[in-house]
Amino acid sequence: MKIGLVSPYDYSHPGGVINHVSYLAHHLDLMGHQVKIIAPVRRTGTRYFGVEVTAIGRPIPIPYGGTTARIPLSPWLPFQVKRVLNREAFDIIHLHEPFIPMLCLSVLRESPAPLNVGTFHACHKGSALYWLNRPTMRRLGEKLHGKIAVSKPARDYISKYLPADYRIIPNGVDVHHYQPDGPLRTEFKDDRLNIFFVGRLEERKGVGDLIRACALVKKDFPGFRLIVAGPGIRLRYYYQLLAKRLVGDNVVFTDYVPFNELPKYYRTADIFCAPATGGESFGIVLIEAMASGTPVVATSIPGYASVLTNGQEGLLAMPENPRSLADALLRLLNDRQARLKMAQNGLATAEQYSWENVSRRVLEYYLSLSK
Repeated sequence: MKIGLVSPYDYSHPGGVINHVSYLAHHLDLMGHQVKIIAPVRRTGTRYFGVEVTAIGRPIPIPYGGTTARIPLSPWLPFQVKRVLNREAFDIIHLHEPFIPMLCLSVLRESPAPLNVGTFHACHKGSALYWLNRPTMRRLGEKLHGKIAVSKPARDYISKYLPADYRIIPNGVDVHHYQPDGPLRTEFKDDRLNIFFVGRLEERKGVGDLIRACALVKKDFPGFRLIVAGPGIRLRYYYQLLAKRLVGDNVVFTDYVPFNELPKYYRTADIFCAPATGGESFGIVLIEAMASGTPVVATSIPGYASVLTNGQEGLLAMPENPRSLADALLRLLNDRQARLKMAQNGLATAEQYSWENVSRRVLEYYLSLSK
């Protein structure tokens, strides 16, 4: 089949949806299908796995849902979309976040494909944009022959605006890239136990709560190191000052960690911590840590609780509660056997989310819709 995968976000800027599209395209290509990606691209020539990318639109950063969405806004976009779709003649068009303006909406309006499928990734408390556009969403939603949500929280969120029958197919993880055996960050391998955080330095990621929790941890277990990795300019200086005041030399900040270096950090960590306050539909970083053989402490928000069972692959703590987070961290810091057992459980869980399994489920869904 000839399959078009559409992302509304800048394909040259790494993120959850971009990674999902890239891996799905790669594995569908390995299965023998002809796959093209349609996305806005800021840096020309951007490719992952060599799958062809058709660039439409130049993305600009726009604040959205507590983060920054890099999407194109141009009156010429619908004309570009129509020209590309008529030229390519896809059998299937698979849109990721179909109702994010403007690219996906334009593709959905103009699509002549026999089969249109949408995957919904997001989970927020609410969306004024979706609420105001419910009539349009329901009208255009009829053009989607299949609807996928990456988790139950994502399904529940989108169902408030577009009630429908959703197939839950999760995000995947590259279990060959993230694995317990391999190089480490040797500068962090000493007599301290390492707590690792990776993600954008945004309020909703909970870095402030993690720093405050580590200040409590330090009183009972001073032999730890917090490693904070991820991009972010606006709050970085604030978090660095907060950490210096509360945690001292027990914390290290790195900048953005490249994809090829990330497994080294996961493997070096004794505990991976994800303290997000909300807005996460799925815990992909949790699965990456599990695949790397690292136990997890995460907040009990729906997206994280959907992939981590408390006491199995790690521990869940109350969101926006540094004391609860500190208690969970201390429990694992003080119990090596628990860390080892949870790491083993995490490896088994991560295998369920391998891209081989996830892409096979997506393909099976395509075929079920085309019958």
